[in-house]
Amino acid sequence: QVQLVESGGGLVQAGGSLRLSCAASGRAFSSYAMGWFRQAPGKERVLVTAINWSGSNTYYADSVKGRFTISRDNAKNTVYLQMNSLKPEDTAVYYCVADYTSGSYYPTRAYEYDYWGQGTQVTVSS
Repeated sequence: QVQLVESGGGLVQAGGSLRLSCAASGRAFSSYAMGWFRQAPGKERVLVTAINWSGSNTYYADSVKGRFTISRDNAKNTVYLQMNSLKPEDTAVYYCVADYTSGSYYPTRAYEYDYWGQGTQVTVSS
């Protein structure tokens, strides 16, 4: 079992920045690919970004490329999402996810992730 706890969400003006953190407890953190999904009101959850166990391989949705950066610190059992140049359309609940996998692989579908955090709200005002 892995428990994921997100933090760092909040209200920010358009053009601003936020950094989300996801602290993991339980089984060996470095055995997991990690990711962030988001869900806006009335919309489906979508994958924003993912990272493999070592941090050597990452994925970004087109809508956030060049603005968001995912990183991880396996010594601290934490994954981060640095969000810059935020837009009102980035407003959503952001969920940290984990999947027990290795190598360069990271899942891209919600059903592939075994563990989910409770979510943290990000609101970007115009």
